[in-house]
Amino acid sequence: MKRPGWSFFPEEVIAVILGGGAGTRLFPLTRDRAKPAVPLASKYRLVDIPISLCIHAGLRRIFVLTQFNSSSLHRHIQQTYRFDDYSRGFVQIMAAQQTPRGASWYQGTADAVRQNLIHFDNHPHQWVLILAGDQLYRMDFRVLLEEHVTKGADVTVAVNPVGPERANSLGIMEINEELRITRFVEKPKDPKELLQLELSPYLRSVLQLPGEEPCYLASMGIYVFNRKVLGQALQGIESDFGSHIIPSLIRTHRVFAFLHRGYWEDIGTIGAFYKAHMELCQSQPPFDFFDATYPIYTHCRHLPSSTITCARMEHTLVAEGCRIGDASLERSVIGIRSVIGSGARITSSILMGNDFFESDAEALAAEGRGIPRLGIGRNSRIERAIIDKNARIGDNVVISPEGKHPHMDGDGFYVRDGIVVIPRNAVIHHNRVI
Repeated sequence: MKRPGWSFFPEEVIAVILGGGAGTRLFPLTRDRAKPAVPLASKYRLVDIPISLCIHAGLRRIFVLTQFNSSSLHRHIQQTYRFDDYSRGFVQIMAAQQTPRGASWYQGTADAVRQNLIHFDNHPHQWVLILAGDQLYRMDFRVLLEEHVTKGADVTVAVNPVGPERANSLGIMEINEELRITRFVEKPKDPKELLQLELSPYLRSVLQLPGEEPCYLASMGIYVFNRKVLGQALQGIESDFGSHIIPSLIRTHRVFAFLHRGYWEDIGTIGAFYKAHMELCQSQPPFDFFDATYPIYTHCRHLPSSTITCARMEHTLVAEGCRIGDASLERSVIGIRSVIGSGARITSSILMGNDFFESDAEALAAEGRGIPRLGIGRNSRIERAIIDKNARIGDNVVISPEGKHPHMDGDGFYVRDGIVVIPRNAVIHHNRVI
């Protein structure tokens, strides 16, 4: 049914969330899980962002395309997103598979969609909304779709204004005063080319973008395609939307930009993941999970309230089911079921928590085998680190990137972008210094 004031039917839109490749830049967080399944903000998963935004926009037919370590992602989606039997809504994972027409895995974003067109065509639709599964942002997809339909666009690309420090790592658009895209350059490196792509003072005034620093329009990897146009564009062998499909369509079709003015973070690297979490610890974070208008949904776990004993905490997020002793926590994110011993000091770090509770008997049995209890041991110090799920950090352990190369592999730990990462299920014995 068409919503009042909108010129499109949500029931005629299919949403496609791209799960990405192996997620090597997010390793080791993606060692045992798909990129969209990476834990986020103490209790969520990355995939919860685009799915929640689709639900708010009334889009209930959602495909998630993935091919690496998809079991935990599949479990999370199955347990979380269950629509009414009469709504015909679904969230369905489409993993890469061998078929009579091909045995290869997804070769890129466009190829992933191409291999699944046969499944999309089983559902009546006019438009396809293509989303990334590793971004943190809020957007009303109804406004994006409305602008696409009213402009008579064949393709719409969501864009975000960025400064010169990010421009050479993103796809940059050149537009006219109607926001029609006239040029697209993927990750421009040539300074002369960047100068040509910089927004003119006139266009900045049209878009109401203040400031004097050079400004560019970067692709967010969010696209709206007319069904027929998408089918035609994917008849070839091109692998990516940004590198191949969009630049080609600009020359032959009506391709427009949709300006997103809010917060947007592409969480594709350990550095970006860490930065986004540290921003969540601010008094007024740029992305606020407390927004009651557009809440982010996730799996309801029915955990008990966290128990905190004489702990000192500053600018820290704490999820449910935690047990925290007489510890000091500053500018950190503490995940579900975290256990933190007395005397521990955690600074500027992310603890992803645990998948299960460990009883006292189980903890004693582990200690009898020479294994620390689940969680963070007594008097341990953790600074600028990411501790993945189910890690066992012993007593008097020190974890810090100080004095280490910003990119290295160690014994039971990794350093990426100057952040120490302790992988899932790791065991760090008592008194160890990392």
